[in-house]
Amino acid sequence: MSMKLKRDELVARLVRAGELEVAGAPTAEIASYFDVENFRFHGPDGFESDFEGLNNYFAAIRAAFEDRQIRRGIVVVEGNMVACQTWITGRFVHEFAMSPAGLLPPNGARITMDLINIFMFTDDGRLVEEFVRTDYRSFLRQLGAEGR
Repeated sequence: MSMKLKRDELVARLVRAGELEVAGAPTAEIASYFDVENFRFHGPDGFESDFEGLNNYFAAIRAAFEDRQIRRGIVVVEGNMVACQTWITGRFVHEFAMSPAGLLPPNGARITMDLINIFMFTDDGRLVEEFVRTDYRSFLRQLGAEGR
């Protein structure tokens, strides 16, 4: 039996899933917000991943940045699709293994990843697909990797 979640329930699940990933909650808790078998991530520059790959990327973010926070801006919901602004902030204090320019040394800067996301949910409220666009030019400048 499938259930259809209301707008506020989908938004709450989206916000919580992001908070758990950024904070580094146990994988099982994070996974409860995803359709882990079918999840697909579509990122900038043709980057494609599954649930495990997304978790690996967030592990690299958690390893490189301290004082991480995630904030959502404008949120638009239509059916099982949610589009929103997202900002992830943190202080760049350890090597960043999965930057768009490869391994980067820390520069101590406070960074902001500025994202636009489109999420697809299953009828029972699990994330099954995500499309992301980001301002890599600004992100690389903040990381100290201009021109790379």
